[in-house]
Amino acid sequence: MDLSIAAILAQDGITSGAIYALLALALVLVFSVTRVIFIPQGEFVAYGALTLAAIQAGQAPQTSWLVLVMGVLTFLYECATVLRSAELRRTAGRRLAVLAGKYLLFPLAVHLLAQRLGATPMPMAAQIALTLLIVIPIGPMLYRLAYQPLAEASTLVLLIVSVGVHFAMVGLGLVMFGAEGSRTTAFSDANWNLGGLAVSGQSLWVVGMSAVLIAALYFYFERTIPGKALRATAVNRLGARLVGIGTTQAGRLSFTLAAAMGALCGILIAPLTTVYYESGFLIGLKGFVGAIVGGLASYPVAAAGALLVGLLESYSSFWASAFKEVIVFTLIIPVLLWRSLNSKPVEEEE
Repeated sequence: MDLSIAAILAQDGITSGAIYALLALALVLVFSVTRVIFIPQGEFVAYGALTLAAIQAGQAPQTSWLVLVMGVLTFLYECATVLRSAELRRTAGRRLAVLAGKYLLFPLAVHLLAQRLGATPMPMAAQIALTLLIVIPIGPMLYRLAYQPLAEASTLVLLIVSVGVHFAMVGLGLVMFGAEGSRTTAFSDANWNLGGLAVSGQSLWVVGMSAVLIAALYFYFERTIPGKALRATAVNRLGARLVGIGTTQAGRLSFTLAAAMGALCGILIAPLTTVYYESGFLIGLKGFVGAIVGGLASYPVAAAGALLVGLLESYSSFWASAFKEVIVFTLIIPVLLWRSLNSKPVEEEE
């Protein structure tokens, strides 16, 4: 291997690592706030990529039907919750009106907009905005239907639920998008030669957008009240409840951010690789390896671990392409061994 090949592999590794870093941050966020190991994180990558591909192919995305159905199910669940509680029944009329607007009218508006504009030629920015508008609401509604009722359950139960949700979303992906993979139009066709190294505009878009999103997350957690509330919930859920921070709202917000980051990752990688309905699982799993390096707690270490995963995958594809996945996932073993030998057992919150 000469320096030029090493530089090309490093570029590919950094590009992939930037995507894995965003997914790792989303996984750490969700686990810190809700104790959920969010296995379906990768499905939002596939949904974002394939929804944008459907729009660019001149088809109305089927994902909007999922948003509509989940909105109806969430509304019915919320109605049952309101009617079962004597305290909530006192203001049932106002609550049901708010719930109808949130879970019926908004999903219906998204669905109609997607069906009307999905098959219409639009600028790239409008296509991306429509994709995000369709995919992001799935996150909080998924939390409300699958995870919020079990918020006080053990981590093992939440993990089992995550596995079930993953299989359900993969099956729905096959129904909505079919078995064939898709690619999207690149954001930029530009190429630059830097000392013999060809740098593509799409790679710069991926790295640049990832850097901007990581900086935005840092600003959000450090400078805004909702971000600080999320940090407080992650540090001590019981203490956050005692000072008036709603852990339910924090969980819903964490899933919304995770869905947004997953969809953005799908939009960023779709021009670089063919995405299939089940591709998100493997991509999300590599982000999970980065999150494990950070102990599902440290955002900077998780991001650094994800970059390491991207570089390791890139160089492994050159030296032993048939075993690159094995090499990447083997990274978990020494990390878990080191953490098991250097950590003290922590009792789970009641």
